[in-house]
Amino acid sequence: MFRDADSASAIPRVKICGITNPADANAAIECGADSLGFNLFPGSKRFVDLHRAGSWISELPPVVGRTAVVVDPQFEYALSVAQLGVFGSLQLHGSEPPEFCRRLAEAQVQFSKAIAVTDRASVVHLPSFSTETLVLDSHVRGSFGGSGRTFPWEIAREFGAAHPNVRVILAGGLTPENVAEAVRIVRPFGVDVTSGVEAEYGRKDHGRLRAFVDAARGR
Repeated sequence: MFRDADSASAIPRVKICGITNPADANAAIECGADSLGFNLFPGSKRFVDLHRAGSWISELPPVVGRTAVVVDPQFEYALSVAQLGVFGSLQLHGSEPPEFCRRLAEAQVQFSKAIAVTDRASVVHLPSFSTETLVLDSHVRGSFGGSGRTFPWEIAREFGAAHPNVRVILAGGLTPENVAEAVRIVRPFGVDVTSGVEAEYGRKDHGRLRAFVDAARGR
């Protein structure tokens, strides 16, 4: 997800998700984003067709990480996406079971696993998903990310404190107006935003992109 994921820093990494076009991708990079997310789930309002977009995604500057967001994919499909050479990692955003994740890890695929959080019980007794990077996201029935809703950040803070070896990526309802407070409370490894920096579905507001990155980094 992030190119320098093994380095320690008090400053959270910033992932801009739901990128659908080159202009928004380049604007996010210019604003200082560490990673970009591209939604390959056909049911998403921010779906990206790789047959049309693969070439320009591949040509983005190598300074930024590129993540393919998939939802309950077949294993062969997930593996094929990982092997395209377009993305540095996958983000599993569905109900992928531990066995699926184990197989990806054994195939040396870099990936993160999203966890839908509604209450403290959502993150209690989580099984091993064979990755150190978990995306804690809000849950809205029928929605896979980009809901614009938050969950109680104290849950993420407590989870991170109880699992110091997990890289917690905070998502769900983050905006330029609230991300600084979210970072203060949770102290996450990274933050992930979609709708909070949009002008409309699939189109980013470039002013809000810059405001979000600056606020997340305390600038």
